[in-house]
Order: sequence, then C-alpha cells, then structure tokens
Amino acid sequence: MKTLDLASLPQGQARTSLWGDRLGALMDRWLTSDALYRWSVSNPLTRWITRRRARQVFDLMAGFVYSQVLLACVRLRILEAVAQQPRSLDELAQWTHLPPAGLQRLLQSALALGLLNLRSQGRYGLGPLGAPVAGHAGIRAMIEHHAVLYQDMQDPVAMLQGPGQPGAMAQYWPYTLDEDAQTAQAQAQADKFARYSNLMSASQPFVVDEILASYRFDAHRCVLDVGGGQGTFMSRLALHAKHLHVKLFDLPEVAALARANFARQGLQDRSQAHSGSFLKDPLPEGADLVTLIRVAHDHPDADVRTLLASIYQALPPGGTLLLSEPMAQEQGELPQGDAYFHFYLLAMGAGRLRTPRELMAMMAEAGFAHLEIVPNPMPLQTQILIGRKCQGLPSKSTSFVNIN
Repeated sequence: MKTLDLASLPQGQARTSLWGDRLGALMDRWLTSDALYRWSVSNPLTRWITRRRARQVFDLMAGFVYSQVLLACVRLRILEAVAQQPRSLDELAQWTHLPPAGLQRLLQSALALGLLNLRSQGRYGLGPLGAPVAGHAGIRAMIEHHAVLYQDMQDPVAMLQGPGQPGAMAQYWPYTLDEDAQTAQAQAQADKFARYSNLMSASQPFVVDEILASYRFDAHRCVLDVGGGQGTFMSRLALHAKHLHVKLFDLPEVAALARANFARQGLQDRSQAHSGSFLKDPLPEGADLVTLIRVAHDHPDADVRTLLASIYQALPPGGTLLLSEPMAQEQGELPQGDAYFHFYLLAMGAGRLRTPRELMAMMAEAGFAHLEIVPNPMPLQTQILIGRKCQGLPSKSTSFVNIN
C-alpha cells in the first residue's frame, strides 16, 4: 500500500491536507465529548441525530444476534410457512416443534427486524425483509452457509494475526486445499465439491440475472466460462441466447456435475465441459468470449495474474473477457458490501476484495485493452468489467469507460 508523502505534494495541496487532519482531530475531540452528548440530547433540534447514531452503534453491536434470528427463521422454515398463509403462534409451534414460550421470543425478534409482520387475529405474516428470503432458495442457502463463517469470526482478532490452522470456512471450499491433500482425501473432497457446487449454483441466479440484464451476447458465437461450477450460468445463457455454443472449464469433479446438468437440460449439442486446473492447465480455445464469474476475488493476486494471462492466451484476436464479481468501492464512493467481503475472504484463507481499478490494471497487465465498466442494476451483488484482446501489441490502458 502506498503512503502519502506530504513533501511530494504541491505546497497548496500539502497545506490543505494538514488543515484537513487538524480539522478531523478537532471533530474527533468534539464528537467524543460528554458535554456535547448531554447538550445534543437535551436540544430538540439535535436530539434526533444523537438518537439515530446511538441506534446505529447499537445495531453494530447487536448485528450477530440479528444474523442468528435470521438463521433460526431459515432453519425452522418459518418464513416459508407464513408465505403460504398467516399462522398463529400455536400453529408455528406445531410447525417447528418448539415450545410456544421459546418460539415467541424468536417471532417477536423477527417482527422487530422486519422479517415478519402482524396480521389479523394475532397471526404472523411475511414481512418486507422476509419476502426475498422466502422467495429465493439461493438466499436461504447462503444464510445457512454463513453459520460456517460465524464459527471463524468468534475471534476476529485471531483471524487478523495471519495464516494459521485453516478455519471452518477454509475447509469448506475444496479448492483451498493443495493437490496432495485433495488426492489423500478423495471421498471427503468429492462430498465437498458437491456441496460447494450446490451452494454456488443456488446463489448464482442473482449474478446471472445481473449479467443477462446488462450485457448483450448477440455479437458472440462461443462462450467459455472459467471456474463455471456445475454450469448454472452457462445453462441459463444457452437458453437465453440460443445461437451460442457454451463451454465450461473447472476441476474434474465439478466438470462432471456440469456435464450432467447440461444433459438434463437437453444442451448436449451446444455445450462442452472441460476439466482441469486453470492455474496449471491451458484453457480450451475456440471461444470468442470468456467469462470469469465470482472467481478472481477468491484467489490471491499471483493466481489472478496467472489466470488472466491464460485467458488472454486462449482468446483469439478481437476476443472479449467479461469479469463479474463483488468489488470494493473506490476511494470517495459509498461502501456497499466491503466490510462483509473483506472478512469473508479472509475466513476463506485466500483472495481479497479488489476495486474495479485494481482489476482493470491486472487485466491490462495481461494484455487486455478497451477496458470498460458495464453498469448494472444491483452493483452490491456484482460489478461487471469488460476487456478485449486486440490485434498487435498488448495495450496497457486502464482508463474507465462506462457503456450503456
């Protein structure tokens, strides 16, 4: 990380930075003052600000409890039950096999969080935040999966100490183990590959919808999805753009699941699933578009550079790379999922959240040019970058271009 050297700045800019630091220090002393707190609470014009910030701090402290209320509702299938019809406490006690006194605490907590709301005759219905959870199996799968993350985050300071014994999250993902460990634990790894692929498939539709709504595939004839899991994206894309031939490249155990998925959907004539390691094996050629969906952020910089170079090599001149994943916000932008993803990836033991500018610089280093950010409706879930392999010498341009 580069540090700011005030001596290297123009005199006016350095002076402005120093004044900004002094103003910030003054604000820190002011905002932490007991006298200011007492005054702001007693003043009708400022009381609402103090109350709002107190609530925000309380929510930060209570966030883990909120997540466990959500997890309990998912595990007990309460949201699915009330989505069918409003239900009373006694009906939900029979549904969950829990004593009414204990269950009522959960239901009241879910009411407070907007997961449930009250209907007539004291029955519970689906709340505004419970509706998307009840309506999407992928959201429920991710919520259940986060129970693994919570195990690792019981001691967040220990996580920050650096590499040690792999935690629950690192052991969850099969590709975080080295090749020898995978061979030695073949059956256990087969179970992990199936579990990981099912989770990625369940959560993939949100990202797929973003891509299909934001990027036109009319100009392409063959698409290769690298690290494509069991083929959820490629299947959806093949049905969305019927002129395309689709390919997938992933580890052997995962590619086998993709072949079965393609066969179930009758896509054998327009699909191929290739197996191998994208860090060791060359990628199959023949595609004029390569997609990299939620892959780069799972891997360290050196592996991402290796992968991008391999993609560049596999593409023909004029070919395109589409990279889509959650990204960190640029300096000055409002953060979205940054706090979450930084620790999620730390728990995985590999990868990091990168800004679009960082990723575009890595793409340019691999040789890609005409780098673009494709606007999409829900950038919290994913942002989309495009790079092209041009004729002649690779370009090092990393300028941002938005396209509609």
